[in-house]
Amino acid sequence: QVQLVESGGGLVQAGGSLRLSCAASGSIFSINAMGWYRQAPGKQRELVAAITSGGSTNYADSVKGRFTISRDNAKNTVYLQMNSLKPEDTAVYYCNAVRSVSLGLATIDYWGQGTQVTVSS
Repeated sequence: QVQLVESGGGLVQAGGSLRLSCAASGSIFSINAMGWYRQAPGKQRELVAAITSGGSTNYADSVKGRFTISRDNAKNTVYLQMNSLKPEDTAVYYCNAVRSVSLGLATIDYWGQGTQVTVSS
């Protein structure tokens, strides 16, 4: 089991910044990658940013140049720094962890509870 605890969501004006945190606990040593997804009302959940255990990152085109994902391995925490926020960034943001099982032949996804990010015009 992997427990993900998120924090940092809130209400900001367009152009402002927020920093989301996701602390992992449980079977953390088998986590291969972590990331952030978001889901706006009436839309499907989409990948925002991800980072692997090897340090490689991936970003949605809509957030490139504005968002940065990072890790603090000592604290088992992943961060999402969000700058130059736009109203279209408004969504519930979910932390995700991918844990390897069966000697790496399979994986299990874990999700945080979600944190609301609202960007006003």
